[in-house]
Amino acid sequence: MTDLKILAISGSLRANSHNTALLHAARKLDPGGLEIEVYDRLREIPPYDFDLDTPGARPAVVQELRDRITAADGLLIATPEFNYSVPGVLKNAIDWVSTDWTKSEGLPLQRKPTAILGAAPTNFGSVRAQLALRQVFVWTHTDVVVKPEVIVFRSHERFDDAGNLVDEGTVALLQDLLGALKHKITAARPQG
Repeated sequence: MTDLKILAISGSLRANSHNTALLHAARKLDPGGLEIEVYDRLREIPPYDFDLDTPGARPAVVQELRDRITAADGLLIATPEFNYSVPGVLKNAIDWVSTDWTKSEGLPLQRKPTAILGAAPTNFGSVRAQLALRQVFVWTHTDVVVKPEVIVFRSHERFDDAGNLVDEGTVALLQDLLGALKHKITAARPQG
């Protein structure tokens, strides 16, 4: 069996983001059976524009993201928390990939197995942002991993100066989350 393709998206644009570092840590863990690719074009996605949200008018970077999500077996999304919610750049990208006004191209997020995690320097981590993201995914009919919840609080204490995840408890939770995502993907596939 070939590896399952996972598209990993960080909701942070910051160069030394702990959320992006979490996704790179997921790749380094080599969970077996998962090929994790970290998406790096979030900064290029323009503000959502309904007038451009058709297959012929969409910006190329948006269409590429839609195509990559459609082709992926699953998603891994790391979200920071801004103002008790999901960062605008991440929500904007989700808005672009949540539609199908033509009723012919399909909905990239519909039934897509997805795992959510997040890091923040506060004592509550990204708990509110993850809750807000889960609410968005109810509308898009995205198949979200329920547990484990990976809420990396006081994230500056969990990484070394080079951005490597060094906290053993967080590593174990991340491994469990990847295992749960893999199980959700394989359980959703037709048998036989």
